[in-house]
Amino acid sequence: MTTKIGGISLLCLFMSLKMNVFAQQDLATKALLQQDWACLKCFADSNAKVPPPAPDENRVVFMGNSITIGWLNLDPGFFEGKPYLDRGVSGQTTSQMLIRFRPDVVDLKPKVVVILAGTNDIAGNTGYTSNETIVGNIVSMAELAKSNGIQVVISSILPAYDYPWRPGMDPLHRIPQVNALLKAYAESHGMTYLDYFSTMVDERGGLKQELTHDGVHPTKDGYLVMRPLAEKAIENALQMQTK
Repeated sequence: MTTKIGGISLLCLFMSLKMNVFAQQDLATKALLQQDWACLKCFADSNAKVPPPAPDENRVVFMGNSITIGWLNLDPGFFEGKPYLDRGVSGQTTSQMLIRFRPDVVDLKPKVVVILAGTNDIAGNTGYTSNETIVGNIVSMAELAKSNGIQVVISSILPAYDYPWRPGMDPLHRIPQVNALLKAYAESHGMTYLDYFSTMVDERGGLKQELTHDGVHPTKDGYLVMRPLAEKAIENALQMQTK
């Protein structure tokens, strides 16, 4: 009986120590997020290694979230041999992207920036964000780019029926609303609107099943659909720069 109690005591002590370690790790993670909420350090080392663009280089920066960084991971061939830089951070909202827009876009001196943002705002990743605030943050990024001689491609938010990590946030209705505002802004300010939504939406208003694994993030097949749409938009933006 004494041995059993001793074993239980040791187990309890072990579990207590283990939980304490997890708690400390959680606190450390939260502290890091508080210190670098926008993930300014994410690309600091990579940005420092990017040389100034050559005079004839059509450098393009892709600014976005997990959908943007996922493109580089699942379809690296799209970036190979091209002056394309991927600056996507998983889970980010437009407020976070706006904070890191200067070091991750402007300071890299691209000719074009492709902005894909907004779905994590609708998902409430950093709390509720109104449609107007989402568009306002993207407009601020676009204005910052234009004031530095960078052509802007504003992407539609990809369709989503629901968010598996945060159900009930109504992306089915909010995404088309935000996209309509983004399209109107881009067209009225001489910018390129990149419409992924119309090609990738299914009959329910979500992302086509054959293009996604979770209803939100594209598979490689999804990125292959996005390729020509992005290339056409970039070509259009480069032509606008030469006018």
